[in-house]
Amino acid sequence: MLNLSTLFHTSAEDKDSFLDNLDLTEKEKAQLEAARVDIRNCLREGIPAVLESQGFEGEIPKPRFFTQGSWSYKTLNAPAKEPQQADLDDGAYLPMTFVKQTKRPSTASKIFFAAAEEALRPLVAKNGWSIDDRKDTCIRIEISKKAHIDIPLYAIPDEEFMLLKASLEHRGYDLHDDVAIKAERDVWDALPAESVLLAHRKEDWKKSDPRPLRDWFVGEVEVKGTQLRRIVRYLKAYRDWRWQEGGPTSILLMATAAPLFDAQHGRDDTALLNVVSGMAASLRAGVANPTDANESLTARLGADKVEEAALAFEDLEKFLRGALECGSPEQACAWMINKFGDRFPNEPDWVKVSSVRDTVAAVAPVPAASEIVGRNKSA
Repeated sequence: MLNLSTLFHTSAEDKDSFLDNLDLTEKEKAQLEAARVDIRNCLREGIPAVLESQGFEGEIPKPRFFTQGSWSYKTLNAPAKEPQQADLDDGAYLPMTFVKQTKRPSTASKIFFAAAEEALRPLVAKNGWSIDDRKDTCIRIEISKKAHIDIPLYAIPDEEFMLLKASLEHRGYDLHDDVAIKAERDVWDALPAESVLLAHRKEDWKKSDPRPLRDWFVGEVEVKGTQLRRIVRYLKAYRDWRWQEGGPTSILLMATAAPLFDAQHGRDDTALLNVVSGMAASLRAGVANPTDANESLTARLGADKVEEAALAFEDLEKFLRGALECGSPEQACAWMINKFGDRFPNEPDWVKVSSVRDTVAAVAPVPAASEIVGRNKSA
């Protein structure tokens, strides 16, 4: 049996593994991070200014922010092909009293969207970005051909908003510097889970809190080890190579993979195979949102696309199993490149022959906290 694990992930400085090749470049990361800071500063000052210019009376609060999605889960991959883009989700929050200032909540959601977009226009024009207002649940700012920032708009209970504001002011942070981003996230973690409303362009306001999903996945990684995060990134990379657009959502991949995952010490290849071998059956049986059993993620995808995804993961299982068992490192690399794209290393010399003893050792129980990963170059 072949050991392909070094091709997937290694801490060796002289090897660029598949995982390394999935990372954004340092320049791309810096561009996204700088854009997030600029957008936050723009909205923090711009939304109150726009609303005041439109005749809103009284104190208009400055929005607070919470980064969510794959950036916060540390599962973000670089796009595999056009028109895919790297995505950073950064929610903007105002207190619930703002929603109640108008006679109809629908008016408040429209005002929130309009004020945020108006505030952003000078920054967008200055940087040569573009605003995409076709998303019903967010404002999308395309900062390059390869990346965008989504800004969902939320209303939260006043006591949570004030607790966030007071906590940051007590710490004495300048809300315009990068340190505030981490400080703000830490304070968000301590807030109680209460009703959170997401502004929707067509449906006014919807109950939606991004924190439980983030907490669920972070908890899964803490219990099962960082290998789980890598497996999710491989699945997303396969999705992005297999489907130029569409395919199963990242949340669906995470929710399907986590229960199937079984840590394989030093063997990302066999850990991935174990997950992939159960994906088709899980998808066909139906996968629920891990933080809301009443929400079916597969139903949201649709029966035809669920079956398409199930067949695709059966195909991946066949090729991955064949690569591990074929005995030819050159053939194994060729099959993996076929399934994952040219970001997968074509390095047969990195492939090892695994003995039965090595395979048994890999599946032996290893406490997640003791996982030896060396120095990881990836995020």
